[in-house]
Amino acid sequence: MGTSLPLPKYHQIYLVLREQVQEGRFDQDGVPGEHALADQFDVARITIRKAMEMLVADGLVSRRPGLGTWPLRAAANPASAPKANPPQKAHLTGLLENIVNMGLRTSVQVLDSTLVSAPPVVAEALDLAPGAPVHKSLRVRSTEAGPLSHITTYVPQAVADFTREDLEREPLLMLLEAAGVEFGGATQTISARLADAQVARHLDVAVGSALLAVTRIVRDVNDRPVQLLQGLYRPDRYQYQLQLSRVGSIDAKVWVSEELSAQFH
Repeated sequence: MGTSLPLPKYHQIYLVLREQVQEGRFDQDGVPGEHALADQFDVARITIRKAMEMLVADGLVSRRPGLGTWPLRAAANPASAPKANPPQKAHLTGLLENIVNMGLRTSVQVLDSTLVSAPPVVAEALDLAPGAPVHKSLRVRSTEAGPLSHITTYVPQAVADFTREDLEREPLLMLLEAAGVEFGGATQTISARLADAQVARHLDVAVGSALLAVTRIVRDVNDRPVQLLQGLYRPDRYQYQLQLSRVGSIDAKVWVSEELSAQFH
């Protein structure tokens, strides 16, 4: 829980707890009490209470005196678990927050971060003139189990200025938010790619191993591209899930291995 992050501590805790609720972590025994969570996250009870209030407002949990706090979809304890509410509509903000949450729960190694002239393909993706200045960053994210992803990002200099030290401290989306970017949406494609020698070395896999290849363009509320991401992920440590409703709403989440979730405090 870094004090320099733009999101307040209670919101960071809310993001972590929300993911754990959605994963079904608390379906059997309910959500731990405020004292236990305060000790786990090393914060005051009032901070936990604010995070829990956000979960209640989202319709994810129900708090009842004498019965504790339960996920609304929990069915493992019918005597005490409240009845489930209808599914909440999905919002793209949830996806971006989930991506930020994953960044908060992993460590990062910044391999390179420089200001370069945008190559034609990058310029086209970001709606820039060829050669316009962009921040190019190479990073490897890891869990306690080992390396997770090799990520290349491009951000127009006109959108935000940041340093290598900033990237080592905070997820890039949070740096953009701190620079005043209001996120409006993202377009993402997922395919497969074989690891070359350089990527294989950084991800600790054999050359030619199959990787998940993710290309994401993030836009602000004015539909201006603010980030191009090209990521290569180890499929044994990364999952991606889409939920589609019959009326067309879409939500997505990403998460890392269960071992990381169990060890994160």
